[in-house]
Amino acid sequence: MPVPESAVAAPLVDVQGADWRVPGIANLHSHAFQRAMAGLAERQSHPEDSFWTWREIMYRFAARMTPESTYAVAAQLYAEMLEAGYTTVCEFHYVHHQPDGTPHADPAAMSKALIAAARDTGIRLTLLPVLYMAGGFDGRPLSARQQRFGHDVEGFLRLLDALAPSRDDRLRIGCAFHSLRAVPEAAMREVLAALPADAPVHLHIAEQVGEVQDCLAIRNARPVEWLLREFPVDRRWTLVHATHLTPEETRGIAASGATVAICPTTEANLGDGLFPLQDYLRAGGHWGIGSDSHVSVSPVEELRWLEYGQRLVTRHRNIAVAPASPSVGETLLRGVLASAADATGFADTHGDAVVLDGGAPAFAGATADDVVDRWIFAGNRPLVKDVHVAGRQVVGDGRHVDGEAIAGRYRDTLRELLRD
Repeated sequence: MPVPESAVAAPLVDVQGADWRVPGIANLHSHAFQRAMAGLAERQSHPEDSFWTWREIMYRFAARMTPESTYAVAAQLYAEMLEAGYTTVCEFHYVHHQPDGTPHADPAAMSKALIAAARDTGIRLTLLPVLYMAGGFDGRPLSARQQRFGHDVEGFLRLLDALAPSRDDRLRIGCAFHSLRAVPEAAMREVLAALPADAPVHLHIAEQVGEVQDCLAIRNARPVEWLLREFPVDRRWTLVHATHLTPEETRGIAASGATVAICPTTEANLGDGLFPLQDYLRAGGHWGIGSDSHVSVSPVEELRWLEYGQRLVTRHRNIAVAPASPSVGETLLRGVLASAADATGFADTHGDAVVLDGGAPAFAGATADDVVDRWIFAGNRPLVKDVHVAGRQVVGDGRHVDGEAIAGRYRDTLRELLRD
């Protein structure tokens, strides 16, 4: 696994009184509004329920979101992320317009709701407005349920221009292409040519077998194969999921320097499949984690199940290890730290820290050599005590400093969203 020399040399864990201090973690993939539907899609709607049937439920829920409800849901989500140890989030934002596809009075209203939620909660935000233009690889128009997601290239670039002045020490503006099936090649090229050179670029790719099959049928190439052949993929790119890869594609992503955003709890919830982690690590690939649909908001659970999925496939233990350390927890934590700057656009996060509760029973007798393994693998009791972002304390004694008010707004909003 490629880790900068400075990251290898830097200790992962510092002692802070009776507690343990570790770096903050970047969440590389989030659809904030989906937090409000977590747990509401777990009843069988079809004898062969899949990602595609889940998507119908998601569309119906997305149709109810307003700037005000987006703010309330995102604020609750971001507070939960901070309490769990995430200090940065990449928001893959595609719910742009009103349900019928007409822009809000302020075309950036939904984006600004997310920015406000991040600023008010204190999390670092990489906002990734999503270009969404077509309903499939064949170029068919967006369906009625997708209309509020769509832009033409001109309108999308106007949105990016409107958001550019918002950038500050805790906000980066990047760009996302929803997927190869949703954005024509010419549009991707036009947008990339207009982006600042340092803007992160994210893309859903190869999440579903059906997506791979459709790409093969229309473009005579698999999604990752096609992307690596047609575009100069490099360290500014983050490929989300990349679940279904050939060995050649696995090595190709690793060689490009791009990051793969792996979302184990969502990928399990949707029945996507398992990323070929062991082969990717052997190829020296960069990777990070995301909570995506937010059926779980926990870096511990994402990292734990990233490793456990590999154990189930290989029927061996302790898979994610690097030559420099036999510790799975340390290898996993160094991996997400090594990819964060490229994927998020935040080069300096030295003011971010997570303080683990040294008084918790899980840490009895802990040492710097085993505290990360204990944090990730020693149970489900929350172990984050305090969190600082850019030097500001946002979590104390396990709770967000404004958690009560944020949760109250969220409860009221969720009741309204669920009202028939």
